[in-house]
Amino acid sequence: MRVYDAPVEMVWDAWVDPAQAAQWWGPRGFSLTTHSKDLRVGGTWRYTMHGPDGTDYPNIATYHEIEKHKKLVYDHGATEISPPLFRVTVLFTTIGKKTQMEMTMALASAEAAIQTRQFIKQAGGEATWDRFAEYLAEQIEHKERFVINRSFTAPIELMYQMWTQPEHFGKWLPPTGFTMSFIRADIRVGASSFYKMTNGSQENNVTMYGRATYLEMNKPNRLVYTQQFCDADENISRHPMAPAWPETMLSTVEFTEEGANQTRVTVTWEPYGAVTAEELQAFMKERGGMTMGWTGSFDKLEMQLNAQLETQ
Repeated sequence: MRVYDAPVEMVWDAWVDPAQAAQWWGPRGFSLTTHSKDLRVGGTWRYTMHGPDGTDYPNIATYHEIEKHKKLVYDHGATEISPPLFRVTVLFTTIGKKTQMEMTMALASAEAAIQTRQFIKQAGGEATWDRFAEYLAEQIEHKERFVINRSFTAPIELMYQMWTQPEHFGKWLPPTGFTMSFIRADIRVGASSFYKMTNGSQENNVTMYGRATYLEMNKPNRLVYTQQFCDADENISRHPMAPAWPETMLSTVEFTEEGANQTRVTVTWEPYGAVTAEELQAFMKERGGMTMGWTGSFDKLEMQLNAQLETQ
């Protein structure tokens, strides 16, 4: 389930219009070619997904239920020579000025469901819905953003602690291979933290300094802060390996309770303040790298959460 900051009419149209779907459908790095689309009960959507390695994935989706702005039911994954892989039900619900999208996939067996879940994770299929959020933001606000979600088996209060207590997030937030230490950790609205990250390599040492300034802390649902690269004296600098990277980034982290011990984390990242065209392009080109970086951090967060819960 996802909630998008867009009216249901816009969300629906972006789903059913193949020209719009081509802008966001599929994992990062994939593209889409629609061959035909007949949006009616019994009609089909015939398209091919093109993987970043050049592999083509043909698909025939057959529609079984269509309730405009409310519901889609269709079979997914069929080809000219093979049957569908599963049946998809998508529900669209208006929540104020936003839209809740709830998707269910029905498979023939529990084993098939497990295999499909593993395949979607390995292929980065969840990024489809992050790309959708980015597409809607660009259409509505004319802003370029990066969005990534993950659902964790942990209560929302513990998840908030993992993001706001330096003894926790200093262990999982750094890029894979880096360690993080705090020169100053003052985590409250209006204050800032100053930190150091290093890969500890003897041959190719990389050391980065950064500052996070906290704009909003709404426990346990929302955290907003800016980030800037700095030098050792806390003067603003640039990413040591990406000089065109925007000077200031805005991070919005939303925590959504999906159950007593299940929390979805949504991270939205965007350039903040004055941004040049070159900087915006550098940001947009790195969405694939950002996905890999955040996925590595989320994997470490998941391990730390498991360890934390085992001790409770």
